[in-house]
Amino acid sequence: MAAAEDYFKNIEPVHSGNLEVRLAENNVEIDAAQALRYKVFYDEMSALPNKDMLAAKRDFDRFDKYWDHLLVIDNSKNTIIDQVVGTYRLNRKSEANKNQGFYSSEEYNIDTLLNYPGETLELGRSCVDKKYRNGQTMQLLWRGIANYVFYYDIKVMFGCASFPEISKELIKEPLSYLYHYHLAPKEFRPIALPHRYINMNLMPKDEINIKEARRLVPPLVKGYLRLGAFIGEGAVLDKQFGTTDIFIVLKTDQVTKRYRSHYELDKSEISILWKYLIFYTILQ
Repeated sequence: MAAAEDYFKNIEPVHSGNLEVRLAENNVEIDAAQALRYKVFYDEMSALPNKDMLAAKRDFDRFDKYWDHLLVIDNSKNTIIDQVVGTYRLNRKSEANKNQGFYSSEEYNIDTLLNYPGETLELGRSCVDKKYRNGQTMQLLWRGIANYVFYYDIKVMFGCASFPEISKELIKEPLSYLYHYHLAPKEFRPIALPHRYINMNLMPKDEINIKEARRLVPPLVKGYLRLGAFIGEGAVLDKQFGTTDIFIVLKTDQVTKRYRSHYELDKSEISILWKYLIFYTILQ
């Protein structure tokens, strides 16, 4: 959580009714985020905790200590455990290089992103309490991310997204669609590690029912694609979470360059536009 104090000095939290989004300020708030993650990933989605997680009823790993934790907080609740209703975990290259590296490097070769000029941002461990899964909460999360992106001048956002299935037969059409239509250019294409690589090219391009394939793509992935995101090469089976993971890469200038050139907006105006564009497209 290296940057939280600096972040708060320069970027105000975003409010909407009783809800606000901001970075966790201390270990107690990180603990609340871990409790929410456990409730969603393990109690609700039936991921497999290790014995320490099971005893603590917390989702945690070696990266938590070093990442920033974006929180959606319901200020109408009395305790921090109840107040944290949404979270996203954020890791910048400048911090990852000094600490534990990137989570996604356990599944993918990300050398092309490590060598990419400028600051990059890995996103992960996103979840929202079941009672708060609505537009208001997601808007707050993405407005918080947009603030973070502009404050640190992030050039590339990336991370793993998941299909809630582990059978290739069930998801061969959407995987093939993503491979044929959204594969990242080679110069910044992550590739699944050889021992975890699952081929995504499971159907010929001309046999894909595009409408059906798009329907089967998870909503969050659809949102990223609308923003101009690309997909890494190869899927990965995550046995702990019971999911099939794919890699998302989004260059932030993909979102803004057409608006900047067409409307001749300055940086502050682009910042405002991007915040609203990103959460609008994610929520469609």
